[in-house]
Amino acid sequence: MSESWWKEAVVYQVYPASFKDTNKDGWGDIQGIASKLDYLKDLGVDVVWVSPMYKSPQADMGYDISDYKTIDPIYGTNDDLAYLQSELTRRDMKLMMDLVVNHTSDQHAWFLESRSSRSSPKRSWYIWKDPNRGEDGKPLPPNNWSQMLGEANSAWTYDESTDQYYLSIFTPEQPDLNWENPDVRTAVHDVMKYWLDKGACGYRMDVINLISKDQQFPDAEPSLGPDKKYHPGGKYFVNGPRMHEYLQEIKHEVLEKYGAITVGEMPGVQDIDEIVRTVKSGTGELNMIFIFDIVDIDNVPGKVRMTLQDWTVKDLRRILDRWQRIMIGRDGWNSVFCENHDNPRSVSRYTDDSDKYRTYGATLLALMQTTLNGTLYVYQGQELGMRNFPKSWDPLKDYKDIEAINFWKKSLDLFGSNPEELVKQRKVLEKKARDHARTPMQWNAGMNAGFTDDGVTPWMKVNDDYREVNAEKQLSNESEHLSVWQFWQRGLANRKTRKDVFTYGDFETVGLESEEVLAYVRTGKESGRWLIVLNFSGKEVDWPLPDDVEVERWMVGNYTKGRPDKSLKTSIALHPWEGLLGKCR
Repeated sequence: MSESWWKEAVVYQVYPASFKDTNKDGWGDIQGIASKLDYLKDLGVDVVWVSPMYKSPQADMGYDISDYKTIDPIYGTNDDLAYLQSELTRRDMKLMMDLVVNHTSDQHAWFLESRSSRSSPKRSWYIWKDPNRGEDGKPLPPNNWSQMLGEANSAWTYDESTDQYYLSIFTPEQPDLNWENPDVRTAVHDVMKYWLDKGACGYRMDVINLISKDQQFPDAEPSLGPDKKYHPGGKYFVNGPRMHEYLQEIKHEVLEKYGAITVGEMPGVQDIDEIVRTVKSGTGELNMIFIFDIVDIDNVPGKVRMTLQDWTVKDLRRILDRWQRIMIGRDGWNSVFCENHDNPRSVSRYTDDSDKYRTYGATLLALMQTTLNGTLYVYQGQELGMRNFPKSWDPLKDYKDIEAINFWKKSLDLFGSNPEELVKQRKVLEKKARDHARTPMQWNAGMNAGFTDDGVTPWMKVNDDYREVNAEKQLSNESEHLSVWQFWQRGLANRKTRKDVFTYGDFETVGLESEEVLAYVRTGKESGRWLIVLNFSGKEVDWPLPDDVEVERWMVGNYTKGRPDKSLKTSIALHPWEGLLGKCR
């Protein structure tokens, strides 16, 4: 397995609206990011990936871009970004940008011109179709595809002035670009080169596997039931017919010339061969993709994201074993993550976020992530064990995300007279809304958690627990237990020291029959074998050591600052949410 800087990098995702506000407008900004670079450097971060900061009407928090080459004034200026880049370089850190080119904003100059008339030179830059007609002659969408951020709505938006529909898979404010048009592809390449020339090290590529659509635009199967008008059409645009062609073009025209890091967001793809084809060393188009199996683990199969089902340790073991083994065996590369701006807080989702167990749950997840093969991604606040906001928050006032708002409106429409069902829908919102990851970063115990000044109203409420869960408190912790931040810092340092094991080493799951414990062995060429034991349960567990694993000494645990005093033979007594790292003979 070849070594590369981007394989060993620790990438930290910043959601700029919620990171740090310095100009007292309640929104995070670029200068706020720059002011916290020493914090990130001390943590062990190499690459700062910033979610979209480009000019945008903010219909979808910056994923609706109206100018790809201009920073939105709410975040600062292009000069501010140049300053951030220089400060990163001074610390031997890098900047990764977010590339959103499946769609633009409906306020982008390209779309405004495209929409102006059927004869516009840029009409074919977007996907326009004639309407179907109802018996009354009124226009109907060209097919039955549903929106991805609100499946009760059509993926097509009607433009009355030109009597056509445009495809808008996410929201009406986000029209899809027509990648069949070579001029569109050239324009995208130009945008990519623009920021790479200014020092960006690469891109996270938003929903990049949706850029190629089946040109017949057939109706989707009625997977949501016969009573629904619209249904997910992913079969006809997830990893579409020309996707690899378009990505190969990007690779050769742009990426290879800069040695850029790339990670693709590719929702909805399950085909192993397709994934390996995308990320295979040498021939693949991208360095890696985000595989969503772990963050989809509690989705109801075949349904949309905002659903909820139970999962087990065996499910998690199966997912990790599958992708660790596939990428090692087939010369691909993994991304390692369990939290981002599109998912709730991991400590609330996979463990117990109560005051009693939050620290143990967060450090258990940290131990898992820092010992898996692949490029490691940490989302802002994850290193503090930030958790979902309280159930008492009002969906109609406190939630901000368009997906959550659409979901709750649909739930009220469908179940407003069914209190029992509405409680179930509320539980989904409380558990899985994207808003949970977007509350302001908790820097200290002062007003607004140090995100912005006293007297300023943040764009979104600060989580109620900020006085207890904040960076200042965790960095200054001197108790007998490491704080979540300190545990992450140690884990990242250990990962880099023993990269032959934790970044490049072999992987083998052990203890396959356990219903509570996830365990695996990592083996490096120089550092030998290491056992990782993770109790994913809220109860005491006696876990039998496998016959072929002999622990020489326990090195790390999340219940003690020093080396754990645990049995080296027969079985191990594990506390709730306890994690251990042991050196094997």
